[in-house]
Amino acid sequence: MKKKRLFSFGVRFVPLQTAAFVYNVISEREVKALNVGAAITELRTRRGMSQKELADALFVSRDLVSKWETGVRRPDYPTIEKLASLFGVSPDEIADRNDVIFRELSECVRDGGGISEEDLISVTERFLQSLGEREAGMFLKRYYFLETQDQIAAEYGIKTNHVRSILSKTRKKLRKFVKEAPEWTE
Repeated sequence: MKKKRLFSFGVRFVPLQTAAFVYNVISEREVKALNVGAAITELRTRRGMSQKELADALFVSRDLVSKWETGVRRPDYPTIEKLASLFGVSPDEIADRNDVIFRELSECVRDGGGISEEDLISVTERFLQSLGEREAGMFLKRYYFLETQDQIAAEYGIKTNHVRSILSKTRKKLRKFVKEAPEWTE
């Protein structure tokens, strides 16, 4: 039996073979389509609100609300939570948090054309090892443990916007890393 390799950060150890779970979801090429726009439209019209009234309540532009409703753009999860609070519903009635998180990563991994799980594990392991401890920790907390950006910010004692920025830069690194990985170029 092959021994599982472990990647450590802080006091936690994460088997890297399980870190590939995100890629398994993405590799199916059937990332669940979020119907966020339709949910926002329905909840807004049910409350008798115009797009402008909703935009004013959220301190965003009417144009942005229109883009959410037509699917051109998607709100981030904290905005989905604000929408849910405003409409008096659960955030899950608008979008599942896990789907939002998987969507963030789906932009990083192009169609692998049948890449094996072993190769995915190898790419994931090398990517995580290429990161600093803090980046790797935040990445795993978000995409393995499915923690919110607010939770991560509290754990690291930094602002949520800083976490969002670090995760965005880490996803850009992942896109580049995957693009250059030999497993994806063969």
